[in-house]
Amino acid sequence: MTKAAVPFLIVLGVLVGLSTHTVVNCGDEDEPDICSAVIGFSPFRGPLIAFAYEGRGRIALRHGDWQRAIADFNEAIHLNPNRASLYRDRARAHRRNGEIELAIDDYDQAIAHDPRLATPYHERGLALAASGDLDRAILSYNTAIRLDPSDAQARLDRGLALLARGQADDARADFEAVLTLPAGKDGRQHEAARAKLAELSSEESAPVSMPR
Repeated sequence: MTKAAVPFLIVLGVLVGLSTHTVVNCGDEDEPDICSAVIGFSPFRGPLIAFAYEGRGRIALRHGDWQRAIADFNEAIHLNPNRASLYRDRARAHRRNGEIELAIDDYDQAIAHDPRLATPYHERGLALAASGDLDRAILSYNTAIRLDPSDAQARLDRGLALLARGQADDARADFEAVLTLPAGKDGRQHEAARAKLAELSSEESAPVSMPR
């Protein structure tokens, strides 16, 4: 698709009554030019344009362009400050850009706007663990697991945090619980849990040297 054709398609979408669909879903494909055309198309001024910024931000996030993603999510939040997903996605961009404290603040905002979703609690736990705050990370994982008990990755991550805090028995319980949950497409969580359980067993069976 040529850049020249994109504005024409947007206008055509308006004419046939598909403008809202085009705006809301422009980030579903890796076509940032479509989102940019929507952003530049004056009839869409107002809160609806936030969807186009969000879509372009999600494309940038998928491609590792953290700064572009943050800039677009900033605009989307400015236009529509009440959507929890915008804060969650900007938090992801901040976290991957190494801006851990900003990520934690955005996860807090996402949770404040919609406390029923497990994902922001889980990902906030990752950010807190990266900052060294294992106590708060574990509390955040606890809530994520309560909201979604079938999330093997959250259970694995809590086990890693517990292990880092020296709670080997609690960590073992989480790693064993991971093996009872669905393995997912690649089974990565099961593999990691087995590896950690093997490490714990190896440490327990290692001979203890007695002082002379």
